[in-house]
Amino acid sequence: MRTRELKDNGGKPEDDPDMTDFDVLIVGGGPSGLMLANELGQRGVRCLLLDAKPSTAFNPQANATQARTMEHYRRLGFAHEIRALGLPGDHPTDIAYFTRLNGFELARLSLPTAHEAVERIKTMKGSWSAAELPHRVSQKFVETVLKDHAQRYACNDIRYAHRLLDFEDQADCVVAHFCALDRPADIQTVKVKYLVAGDGPKSTVRHALGLSYTGETGVKRSYMGGQMFAVYMRSKSLYQHVPHPRAWMYVTVNPKRRGFLAAVDGLEQFAFHSAVAEGENPEHWGETEARQLLLEFMGCEVDFEILSLQTWTAGHSLVAEKFQRGRVFLMGDAAHLFTPTGGLGYNTAIEDAVNLGWKLAAAIANPAHAPVLQTYELERRPLALRNTSYAREFADSVGLYPVTEAIESDSPAGQAERELASIHFNAHVRKEFNIPGVTFGGRYDGSPIIVGDGSTAPSDEANNYIPTATPGGRPPHAWLEDGSSLYDHFGRNWTLLNLTGHPDVEHTLQDAASHAGLDLKCLSPAPDDLLEIQDLYQAHWVIVRPDQIVAYRCPLSSPALVNEPDAIWHRLLGLESIAP
Repeated sequence: MRTRELKDNGGKPEDDPDMTDFDVLIVGGGPSGLMLANELGQRGVRCLLLDAKPSTAFNPQANATQARTMEHYRRLGFAHEIRALGLPGDHPTDIAYFTRLNGFELARLSLPTAHEAVERIKTMKGSWSAAELPHRVSQKFVETVLKDHAQRYACNDIRYAHRLLDFEDQADCVVAHFCALDRPADIQTVKVKYLVAGDGPKSTVRHALGLSYTGETGVKRSYMGGQMFAVYMRSKSLYQHVPHPRAWMYVTVNPKRRGFLAAVDGLEQFAFHSAVAEGENPEHWGETEARQLLLEFMGCEVDFEILSLQTWTAGHSLVAEKFQRGRVFLMGDAAHLFTPTGGLGYNTAIEDAVNLGWKLAAAIANPAHAPVLQTYELERRPLALRNTSYAREFADSVGLYPVTEAIESDSPAGQAERELASIHFNAHVRKEFNIPGVTFGGRYDGSPIIVGDGSTAPSDEANNYIPTATPGGRPPHAWLEDGSSLYDHFGRNWTLLNLTGHPDVEHTLQDAASHAGLDLKCLSPAPDDLLEIQDLYQAHWVIVRPDQIVAYRCPLSSPALVNEPDAIWHRLLGLESIAP
């Protein structure tokens, strides 16, 4: 990247036809931006990432990595690194509800530790048939792994402490100007094929495009609706004041102060989030107020050191009106803003990057394939609407439940109210945190690059997932006889899963893929695995997209032939329409 001297032309560098240095400019170095840099990096796409922060996140922020996200990390080769971070491997990952932390326990969902998850997933069936289980780890740790791997690709240039100044979509390219924060007068220019904004809820790129959020905001709840005050802290003695089995997340339910505490390292670091009551103004709160809030949350005083303080607002269910304008795309919080119940914001952002990554790479490798980019918004915006709706439902369930002062009373009235609360929150915790349907059930039905086969997918339910190879969704998972996951054998880009036992279909589709300039891996399961996979997929052969979505299936009810193979690939790239 060259630094260019400013001329007297309105404060911008003069035009230079040779300033193309990258294919894609990513604005924002959070989870979605870093994930996109990994998706593009593995495909050799030249990528520049800018973020105004000095480095990756310091505050804990998102704390739950869902199983589908872990499967994508596994696809990229670093799920094991993520699972080694956060809580110690033997630390409980339970979610528990209390009147106060030294008071009465109301409900608990017991979940496997990180060590247990690795073994337990190999025997789980039905809704939780997967390559990975969820992992409880702070986003701050996840970002370090994403950044480390993104920087390993020679085609990536990752720059924190750099700020985008402006950009212009010039129809055949995007020209952008940026600077290092410590050298604001040293303005640099880059010309790229595409710009992707993952620059958060206050996205400067979204505002520059004139795009607004749509949806619901300003919802008031006693918890997860309105202002929240967050304390990232260190305490060596906190666990000594909790007379209950350890958990990963502790939630309080009382009429005085609702909040939650999440273990960050399982030892002495915690993220404490307290609801701000009506009439309170947290803008200038400091250590005194933090100590009072923690006292009300715990029910006793606890020594702690503040690592950071911040305020944030819950009660959002917002989705941008558009995810694309010309050569500029939105993803992550720039495209959708969640109340964090269910942990869906960060995980939806990761899926944005996964979806957009292979499409950008396809368009850059062959400009004739650029129409596939028009499907990003068509596929991802409905999923954002779906997921924000689920998060709102979870927030209503936990945040609108009414309690009285009796819930803390050691009396018959108190016992009665706690019993009712226990019923509610034992149901709620499973509703919010046992969500294979949300995690695995997102689908792209109706997408022009999905070829339906006449079958109908099971209904969308948050807490239940039925594996199906109906085109448009996640491929059914299976563990193979050699102990590996079927997903481990899918190709980096396209995969043909051949369940016929014959190579003819492979040759036909491989030749057509090569003619289209596509990377196709042909996968024929071993005889010991074939019957189980045929039963799961109900197919002669299946095409799986680079984002591990079933794109095309030849079901068992159809002849195991391949008609018009070139047309199949054209349809899957959005180039033409073919009959199912």
